[in-house]
Amino acid sequence: MPTFTYVTRTREGKREKGTMVAENRGALTRMLQARGLTLDQVQEKGGGATDGRAPSARTAVKSKELVIFTRQLSTIVNAGLPLLQGLDILAEQTEDQRFAGVLRDIAQGVEGGETFSEALRKYPRIYSDLYVSMVRAGEASGDLDGVLAQLADYMESMEELKRRIRSAMAYPVGAFSLILIIAGGLIAFVVPTFKRLFEEMAPGEPLPGPTQILIDISGFVVSWKMAVVIVAVIATVIFTRVYGATPAGRYNLDALKLRLPVFGKLLRKVAISRFTRTLSTLTKSGVAILGALEIAERTSGNEVFAKAVREAGDSVRRGETLADPLARSGQFPSMVTRMIGVGEKTGALETMLTKVSEFYDSEVKAAVDALTSLIEPLLIMMMGIVVGGMLIALYMPLINMPALLNKTQQTTPGG
Repeated sequence: MPTFTYVTRTREGKREKGTMVAENRGALTRMLQARGLTLDQVQEKGGGATDGRAPSARTAVKSKELVIFTRQLSTIVNAGLPLLQGLDILAEQTEDQRFAGVLRDIAQGVEGGETFSEALRKYPRIYSDLYVSMVRAGEASGDLDGVLAQLADYMESMEELKRRIRSAMAYPVGAFSLILIIAGGLIAFVVPTFKRLFEEMAPGEPLPGPTQILIDISGFVVSWKMAVVIVAVIATVIFTRVYGATPAGRYNLDALKLRLPVFGKLLRKVAISRFTRTLSTLTKSGVAILGALEIAERTSGNEVFAKAVREAGDSVRRGETLADPLARSGQFPSMVTRMIGVGEKTGALETMLTKVSEFYDSEVKAAVDALTSLIEPLLIMMMGIVVGGMLIALYMPLINMPALLNKTQQTTPGG
């Protein structure tokens, strides 16, 4: 039998190294689990090294690829084909060779005695906690194909939500970047040329106020002072990233995002939609409410809502209902908490959560459409004001140039 060297984690999170003889990696995993250890990394002596989480630390797949895999595997299992055969079929069909290697490795783990969810857990960059937990619940209930179908529906809805947000942000970001490029080009290259022209044609003569302001801005931009501004901006970005990596910083920055005009309301609706859909999908698949809340907390995308969900989970653990702590947090509208409360009393929590998520999905779509229709004319108007204003400021002295030239000639000795 082969000999494996491994790295495990204890229940307390302590990492331990060791060597063990086992039939295969699946048998090694079971023996370590019996001792209360979680396999992190494993390597067969004389064989290729593998990572308990992924063949490569950077292995990842596109979300679209994962959705297709989940939908197809659900169909295969529902048709009565064995799971191993389904994994082999999908490994052969996928065009992403890295993903094909992952599927083959998962199949080997299942063949070696691991459950499907245990094999998936080795790849957290591909299969999230939500994915693994739902698969585990599907295995326990004997409804793996139904759970996989729910997962595919959930991931498709999340992808649609991301697509809406990206489409709403793509135009304003692109248009604003174009405005900055045009304005920067005029200030850095065109304005200095006009400045030299004015100095040569009418030296010492005062320029119109808008023109002088534009020339002063140009002088600032092309001077060393601009380098100080750029360094300050870069330092601010770095500080924000470092600060945002701390728990307090992440919470404060996420809270600030929710207070932004226009975008704050949109982000709040997105967070509520994501939370309710995640919780609905998990509870519908058979995941216990406390486990579902822990996963929903990690997938909320906003630390303010994550904290509210975390505190709600603590309250539920103490025997409270879910609706009351969510209402006390002040982050969820009364409609959401009341519907959740009704769902808890009537035993239809999954249905109520689904209705809330569908409502906020439509709210997000309406908000994105309204934002897009509002931003487009505003950006066009901004471009006209910035570029047009700069051109007018540059040509104002030229309109009065004949009078200035005549005045200059009269004041020149011998003129």
